[in-house]
Amino acid sequence: MTQNWGMTIPFFDRSLAGSKELIADLPGLGYTDIWSAEVNGADAFVPLAMAAEWAPGARLGTAIVPVFTRGPGLLAQSAATLADLAPGRFVLGIGSSSPAIVERWNAVEFGKPYARTRDTLRFLRKALAGEKVSERYETFEVKGFKLERAPEQAPKIVLAALRPRMLHLAAAEADGAITNWLSPEDVRRVRAEIGSSTELIARIFVCVSEDADKVRELGRWMLASYLTVPAYAAFHDWLGRADVLRPMHEAWAAGDRQAALKAIPDEVVDALIVHGDAETCRARVREYVDNGLDTPILAPVPGDLPIPDAVRALAP
Repeated sequence: MTQNWGMTIPFFDRSLAGSKELIADLPGLGYTDIWSAEVNGADAFVPLAMAAEWAPGARLGTAIVPVFTRGPGLLAQSAATLADLAPGRFVLGIGSSSPAIVERWNAVEFGKPYARTRDTLRFLRKALAGEKVSERYETFEVKGFKLERAPEQAPKIVLAALRPRMLHLAAAEADGAITNWLSPEDVRRVRAEIGSSTELIARIFVCVSEDADKVRELGRWMLASYLTVPAYAAFHDWLGRADVLRPMHEAWAAGDRQAALKAIPDEVVDALIVHGDAETCRARVREYVDNGLDTPILAPVPGDLPIPDAVRALAP
């Protein structure tokens, strides 16, 4: 089994301010990694800044920071600050995000996501190494940027990647790939694209509950909100779910949300969301690892146990 076993913060049921004790407990429970996210709740960096103090020794990572919503220089500054707070144990995860987050919520044009991610990666490599950067990239130009205080140890950079082109970029130029919403069997398909030497990281949604019907009801809402996003729709087409998910996409496009939810088969929910008692859930996560996942990042969702109890029950 992998030596890495990650947890997502902040937790679903509490604020960051109310998470100190549980975050501090994570290393003692066997969690090696603590990863944040950035959608419409907490930002990606502040929770990790607190975790750097509350959970010394844990590896910290962003999964992910959008490359569109911060300028290149500000992104370098934020990453350098975390790298200074947690030398040698901060990993910067970046990705293109989605049109909803970038355009609708942040009023930034979502254009050329592959190129913008590639250009940001190349800029960050130089900036975080302390170099002065003056360069015209395909999607932006930087003139004379140099970090006032570059980190003594530049952080690793990993890319959110769902399909071959971005996965190949992650393998060729980054330090790893982050993926999401896949089954243990899907891991083999992703691993084949990046080879054996690239770290593969995935967030796994886990519900400690033996009430399968309740989990599936919740899971359909979660899946519909993601799998209707174009990038995730294309990802699951590539993974072979085009036919089984077509009724959901057709109902969603027609504006019939209830029909879209009903169209998601039980087997798809069961494949993409880990559920059952704690032992069953841990065993399922290990299936991901057995199929080539290096770093599982657990994200507990409400089930039979309160979140703190679920975090403890899912510990390796």
